[in-house]
Amino acid sequence: MAVWLKFIHIAAIALWAAGIVSLPGLYVQRAHISKDQDLFRLQKIVRFSYVRILSPAAFVAIASGTGLIFLQEPYSGWFSVKLMLVGMLVVIHVMTGLVIIRLFEEGEVYPVWRFVTATILSGGVVCGILFVVLARPMVDFSVPPGFFEPGALKSMISKISPWPIP
Repeated sequence: MAVWLKFIHIAAIALWAAGIVSLPGLYVQRAHISKDQDLFRLQKIVRFSYVRILSPAAFVAIASGTGLIFLQEPYSGWFSVKLMLVGMLVVIHVMTGLVIIRLFEEGEVYPVWRFVTATILSGGVVCGILFVVLARPMVDFSVPPGFFEPGALKSMISKISPWPIP
């Protein structure tokens, strides 16, 4: 069961990541289109890619990854870093959807500097996920002693607060 779920997870992540990295290349083409028919065709391709391919792949990737958490129990420091990077990929996914909504309004274009920035940022996040998953570096998230004891927050704040805490 875990093998098939991991296969589904990897395939969904690969599809999702490839789409997130490649969509800005389609956005840049918006500036070079003058005919309404060609603009409509580009809009149709971009929206189809986002709504019918990338978003379901993102959902399957996150759902299968959640299932793998319960099957394999990968509770270690590298896994926390991976989840942070996946959260960044989700934010990029949402921002991509917002760009698609505005991009095809009259007079809108996608500048080349945004294309370069978005591609480098999304590619960096994807490469970061690959590195963390494959290398599994030792990451230590140690906390000071007594950090999780009842009343610990009150004692920490009383050390830095200018007001007396009862």
